[in-house]
Amino acid sequence: MPGISRRVAQPAVLATSPKAPARSRESDLASAVKALMAGGQRDLARERFAELVGCQQRRALRIAFHYLRDAHDADEAVQDAFLKVFTHIATYRDELPFEVWFTRILVNRCLDMRKSRSRRLKWALPMPVSKDGRLPDQPAPLVSVEDRLISDERRKTIGEAVGRLPNRQRAVFTMCHIGDHTTSEVSHALGLSEATVRVHLFRAIRKLRMLLAGQEVTA
Repeated sequence: MPGISRRVAQPAVLATSPKAPARSRESDLASAVKALMAGGQRDLARERFAELVGCQQRRALRIAFHYLRDAHDADEAVQDAFLKVFTHIATYRDELPFEVWFTRILVNRCLDMRKSRSRRLKWALPMPVSKDGRLPDQPAPLVSVEDRLISDERRKTIGEAVGRLPNRQRAVFTMCHIGDHTTSEVSHALGLSEATVRVHLFRAIRKLRMLLAGQEVTA
């Protein structure tokens, strides 16, 4: 009617929750393997796990080599990490990206191998040498394992600098810059706050710049 205003009903606005990030193919495969193992379908679980390995192997080898600087050791570390993933797949948390969970396992394995290798070199007994520095009955000088490692490290300056970082900074730097993970993902994987991860990353980058410039830094 004239003179009477009508109140037009406004459509209700439905509250929407933030959209969850899309899961990766690797995460879906890991969840499938976990479910198959729980259901006793081990053969099918192995088939799906082989797909998972195919998705992650090249990236895993790149990360392992960055830590170990040796192709054979890197391959061994990756195989050990995949074996641990398969045997402990029941502990995989579906809400966590598989790549982050796997990277943490791989990095820990690489660190264990570095420590083991250091112990072997430390306690290795020197072989007897002649006055000219050669081993008995050897026509040419031999290069020790230590010398080969040192030579390899010198040829790979960046790898050497990363290797001098404290373990926590090295892990954060590797996962962010080599594993291509976000600081949020790394915080979940390492059990640290995202702010702490950012601090470790900042300090790692600062120390790397100083190391590559030939300056001595402290931890």
